[in-house]
Amino acid sequence: MDFTPSFVGFFFVLILVLYFLASAIRILKEYERGVVFRLGRIIPVRGPGLVIIWPVIDKLVRVSLRTVTFDVPSQDIITKDNITVKVNAVVYFRVMDPEKAITAVEDFFYATSQIAQTTLRSILGQSQLDELLTNREQLNAELQKVIDLQTEPWGVKVTTVEVKNVDLPENMQRAIARQAEAERDRRAKIISADGDFQASQKLADAAKIMGTEPLAIQLRFLSTLTEIATEKNSTIIFPVPIDMLKAFLDRGPVKGEK
Repeated sequence: MDFTPSFVGFFFVLILVLYFLASAIRILKEYERGVVFRLGRIIPVRGPGLVIIWPVIDKLVRVSLRTVTFDVPSQDIITKDNITVKVNAVVYFRVMDPEKAITAVEDFFYATSQIAQTTLRSILGQSQLDELLTNREQLNAELQKVIDLQTEPWGVKVTTVEVKNVDLPENMQRAIARQAEAERDRRAKIISADGDFQASQKLADAAKIMGTEPLAIQLRFLSTLTEIATEKNSTIIFPVPIDMLKAFLDRGPVKGEK
């Protein structure tokens, strides 16, 4: 097959056009933005949608604006009361300024991860173990504030930091278990003593009422008989008030008795 120079030229131009279109056309998703460098200088951010750049002259870097989640590896931390624990956390952040995220730092994801690790050791190392176990929300807020302050110049917004797990040494776990058991025993003794105190108050009030109303004592005797009597019990106990026997105890000896 004989190729004429005009056909070869047309074919060459067609290849160049296809290469230009393939290199020039970019489609950015709704959550993506394009940072374009033209001859090394940055131009306004492009996207989303169809973006056309100049091949060779322009270089486009895609930046995702979605929230990114990453785990902070377990860090060995010595608390303020000299207890060694392993702590890991999770960090949520998103890019707010694509230009700063690309130009202000080499790798914003790696840099944010390193900042999160060092801040985690620094902040939690200033807390005692009890604060680390109980004041989790306050520590999370402080971690988020400190990390976000350091990533702000990079156009990165840290939205949430959560401490996921605190691994305690085995001997410390046993000590905490003993402390919790002692605390439960203390509460049980306090509740029992409080119950005895309330019961004594009620008994004192009941004694005052019975002292002013003699019939109340008789009613109490009858209720006692009801509680003692059962279907299979053949013994009947009848309590006799001391006042009834007082007349016999106080009288003198009968005539003829020595």
